[in-house]
Amino acid sequence: MTTPQTSTGTFTPAQLGTQILIGWSSRQPGADQDTAYLLAYSLGDGQDGPEVGRNALRIALERAGLQAGGPIQDAAEAPGIQAKLLVQAGQAVLTMPHLKAQYPAPPEWLAAALGQGQVYGMFATTPWPEAVPGQPVSEDQLRAFAANEEVVRTAAHCLLPVRSIG
Repeated sequence: MTTPQTSTGTFTPAQLGTQILIGWSSRQPGADQDTAYLLAYSLGDGQDGPEVGRNALRIALERAGLQAGGPIQDAAEAPGIQAKLLVQAGQAVLTMPHLKAQYPAPPEWLAAALGQGQVYGMFATTPWPEAVPGQPVSEDQLRAFAANEEVVRTAAHCLLPVRSIG
């Protein structure tokens, strides 16, 4: 296996661990329509443990043109961002180098995403091992993680244009 290299370090895809995508929609104060959100996170189960996985994810985000801990980026205005969102047939598919994940989107999320033409993406570098596939995540659990000061501060934030086929 080859190891990708950048000036900030190296990692293997196995160090990233299980990557998950979860979404929700809500209305911001003063807004006239809902905003769709996607949260990408790791379970922290990479081959070398959660701390190595966190560093590997930072490198992977940097390679995709995203800044962990930086300002909100707009992928529609920054051609160097290699994060693409396809919304089709009730699914949101996020594709980046070293990551491809699907989210089976409910109708209200789809309406918000298509209505605004973009989705607010948050790419957490903090693992969330409690939110495993197949187990429900309550609104309180999601809010506690996605609004946690450390999670927000160390994540990459990006507005992703919605693309669709047809």
